[in-house]
Parts: sequence; structure tokens; C-alpha cells
Amino acid sequence: MHCPQALRFGRFHMAASAAASDGSETILNASSKSNSRNSTKSCTRLQYSSMCWWLVAVSALLVALALPPSVCGLPEGGGSYPVGKFPFLMPKVVPYKPELYLCTPVKVDYTKSYYIVGFEPNATMATAHHMLLYGCGQPGSESAVWNCGEMAGGSEESGSPCGSGASSQIIYAWARDAPKLELPEGVGFKVGKESPIQYIVLQVHYAHIDKFKDGTTYDDSGIFIHYTTKPLSKQAGVILLGTAGIIPPMATEHMETLCDIPEDKVIHPFAYRTHTHSLGRVVSGYRIRKNETGADEWTLLGKRDPLTPQMFYPVENREPIRKNDRLAARCTMESNRTRVTRIGATNEDEMCNFYLMYYVENDEPLNMKYCFSNGPPLFRWSETELNHIPDYDASHL
Repeated sequence: MHCPQALRFGRFHMAASAAASDGSETILNASSKSNSRNSTKSCTRLQYSSMCWWLVAVSALLVALALPPSVCGLPEGGGSYPVGKFPFLMPKVVPYKPELYLCTPVKVDYTKSYYIVGFEPNATMATAHHMLLYGCGQPGSESAVWNCGEMAGGSEESGSPCGSGASSQIIYAWARDAPKLELPEGVGFKVGKESPIQYIVLQVHYAHIDKFKDGTTYDDSGIFIHYTTKPLSKQAGVILLGTAGIIPPMATEHMETLCDIPEDKVIHPFAYRTHTHSLGRVVSGYRIRKNETGADEWTLLGKRDPLTPQMFYPVENREPIRKNDRLAARCTMESNRTRVTRIGATNEDEMCNFYLMYYVENDEPLNMKYCFSNGPPLFRWSETELNHIPDYDASHL
């Protein structure tokens, strides 16, 4: 397959191969340099030279072409379709400073539709603070690996995970040694042909780098993507609720967000995930629907201590979400710091995230992928028209 000129140091695409003996399709990973056993050990920092990147990419390509495709069996849940396994891993990088965000892309074969049905993490919280998989129209850089920040990008010299102006959505998130995730039977994230997801970008936030300081240890954190080429009628999607804002010193603060569902779709929620840094105590998410009298009815979607494994958990209520419903989330933060804490990318900052995973049947997922508020002190549920706010339940397990 023709390689984009911009990504000239490797073939960043999922190339469909012949079917395996068990009938399952496979994908060759020609972009994941983590498969290389002989990558040059002189690349000890992110700022590789052109020649060094060339050596890494060529060695990866040779190994990828020589290795047999990786294939797994049917989904553990008893699925009725063959499933392949695609190793999407960091290409033996050496993170050189704490709190570093790195991204690496893979281009999806645009001639075929793939459906992602599971995610198997290859990481430990001793190294990675978190990992995200972005579905992008274009990657945020032409490099094989680049500095990238969470959601809105990092510092000036950093590139975002997805390209400016390109479609962008989060399709999976991992943290705190969460286990693998298999989607419900018949549900999958559509990528490739006739999908806005033409690239998948892996982002890893490195929390601890001590073991990399000698320059001889490499990292291949990432995710084994489980996929099928069988068309699935239930397309998965994720909407991320989050906030900006500040947490005062020595205080308990509620960081809240609220958004309307403006699209005429029937959304079936099935999983949720919470994420904060060290100050989070409870994160809760709700669907809000007005009854005939104008009263808000709050239906709990999920509530967790965010310092437990940050995996996707089954929602508390799978009743469909419809047009004109609202989604709301709250993070209860407790600070014993003598300084103000702001939303930011490092572990000294904070985040307030509630991920809702859902599917639509015989339809396309929501165009709305993100729902963010300004957070405190500029935005609070109590200062909106909301009524019957479950103030105690939203902040207590």
C-alpha cells in the first residue's frame, strides 16, 4: 500500500493480509517499531537524529515483514466472529524526563472497514501514568514519535495527538493497572473505510523514568487491539465529560460539567471510566431527563473512587439516552495542599474526567465527542437551572 509522503520513515498503516487458517483476518503492524529486536541503542532521547530514526524504522519494517501475523481466537465472551490481535506499542522509546507525553501513530488501511472489539493493555503504572487511544482523521505530527499533551496539547513545541482541524475522538483510556476490556457481543469501534478514523494514535504519559536513565532500557508500553472485519451493526462511541477550573488550598471542591444531547440518536450506554490525579475522591456521572412537571430526574450512570484501577466498568443503568437528555458529571476533590491546584497535564496538577462508552444500532455515533465546562469558580451545577441535584449522593460512595 502506498505510504503517505509525510510518514516517510515507516509504513504507518494497518495492511490487511491473507486470512489465517482459522478464517480470521490479520493486520501486519508495519509501524510499531516495538517489534524490532535490533533497534539502534544510540537513540537515548526523544530528539533522535534523522539517521537514528531511519535505522529504527528500517529495522522495525524488516522485522514486521518477517514476523508471522499475530492472531487470537474468538472473544472470551463467546463471540460468533473471528478476531485478530494487533500489537500497537511504543517503538522502544526512552523517555528522558518525568511527566513526558509521547504519541505514535498507525494509519488504518482505507480500503477496508475494521471493527475494534477489545483492548488489552501492555503497561504498568510503575512506568505509565495513563494511556489513551485517539481516533484521528490525521495525526498531530509527521514524526514517528512526538511530544504530545492530553486533550488540548501540551507546551508550545508539542503537537496534539490529532492534527489541527482533523476529526478527533478518544476510543480507549487506561490507567492504574486496569485490566483488558472486551466490548459487548456485536459492538465495535468502526475504523478505516467510510469512517472518520483514518489513523489511530497511541498516547502514553510517563510518570516514572528512573529505569530509563542509563539509556539501555527501552519502553514498549501500548495496547493489543482486538478487531474483526465482520460488519457489526452496533457502532461504539465515547463521550468525554471534563472540566477546567481550580481547587483552592486546604479545601473540598466540586468540579462539574453539564451538556445537552442535541442529536436525534438513540444512545445505549454500557461502560464508564473515571479519571483524576491524586486529589480525586469520588467521580460520578448522570443522565438527566425532565419529567412532565419540569422536574429533573437524575439517573446514575456510574460512580467510582478514581484512585482504584481506572478501567471501564459496566454502567449502573443501561436505559437509552435520547435527544434533549442531558449528561452531567462531578469530581469531588479534597486538597490538603497549601497552594492552588489547577487543571493540567502533570501529576502536580489535576484532571476531572468521566468517560461514557456507548453504542448506536444501525446508526453513526454522536458527532459530539467532548463535553467540557469552565469548572470552579466559573461553573457550578447550583448556578444553573438544574433542580433536584443529588448533592450528597454525587459525592459519596
